[in-house]
Amino acid sequence: MDMTGEQRIPASREAVWKALNDPEILRVCIPGCQRLEKTSDTDLSAIAVIKVGPISARFEGVVTLSDLDPPNSYRISGEGQGGVAGFAKGEARVRLVEDAGETILHYAVSAQVGGKLAQLGARLIDATAKHMSAAFFSRFAEEVTGLQASPAGKSVPARPATTTPRGLSAFQLALLALAIAGAAAALYFFGGAGGALGHRGGASTGDLSAAIILILVGAVGYLLGRLSRMGTPVIVIDQSMLEKLSALSSERRDQ
Repeated sequence: MDMTGEQRIPASREAVWKALNDPEILRVCIPGCQRLEKTSDTDLSAIAVIKVGPISARFEGVVTLSDLDPPNSYRISGEGQGGVAGFAKGEARVRLVEDAGETILHYAVSAQVGGKLAQLGARLIDATAKHMSAAFFSRFAEEVTGLQASPAGKSVPARPATTTPRGLSAFQLALLALAIAGAAAALYFFGGAGGALGHRGGASTGDLSAAIILILVGAVGYLLGRLSRMGTPVIVIDQSMLEKLSALSSERRDQ
């Protein structure tokens, strides 16, 4: 089976060439690859799990880089054994062309399989090979673009987190202040009015004030939870905090 294609990468040719020779980047980009380690300047050992139709096999083999012409082109070839599933081998010729500050990666892939895999039919094998090739070069372009975005050569988050001191936005702080003010008002009113209300009500004023505090805290927690979906921090109201609020209201009532 043979296939050709190209992938435009918004990075310099030197950056693309460096990535093409980085085992870790290649490992991440190769579908099903579990291990890819350099054994020499041009040889790597590889383990990959490949699924073709109903057959899934674990292949162990070697990958070799040859015909190196940095930073213009090279050939990457490999061969692996998958036990009873058969064998697979192939190569890809890669050529890099600069274009308006970006790089066009041209590739020509040829592959061959044997054993049970070969019995699945040429159409299924060709479709799988084309899908894997397209997935590899697409992921490779994403990896190089991510590396290019960072001066240190490491991917950076697309949206850096910005928070006020203690991790709260101004709007969240305002909501929290409102909850505290409401809780204080409830404690003052029901606690201070405890002598006047006395024991006329069926429910204690401490329980009533605690209920109001819980409602206020719950409302703020709900709003903060909605905000958290947009990537903003969340305040966690746990059982110990609720117990402290209840104890505080009881002390205020006893006074």
